[in-house]
Amino acid sequence: MNRNTELTGEILFEFTQVGTQMRVAAIHAASGTEVVVVTPLNATRQQMQQLATAKLKRRLQQPEQR
Repeated sequence: MNRNTELTGEILFEFTQVGTQMRVAAIHAASGTEVVVVTPLNATRQQMQQLATAKLKRRLQQPEQR
């Protein structure tokens, strides 16, 4: 994915409570790229997904590392 490409396709989310925090994994289904964020439990599901999606978008815009 290059810098001018919008994030398209299905994004899968996995929520796992770890103590007083929520671990949120976001996976771009087409590429298999996965990122993880940790949020407070009192954040809304929408806030958690927005944060994870933003991180995923940044990761997909980075050039591939070998």
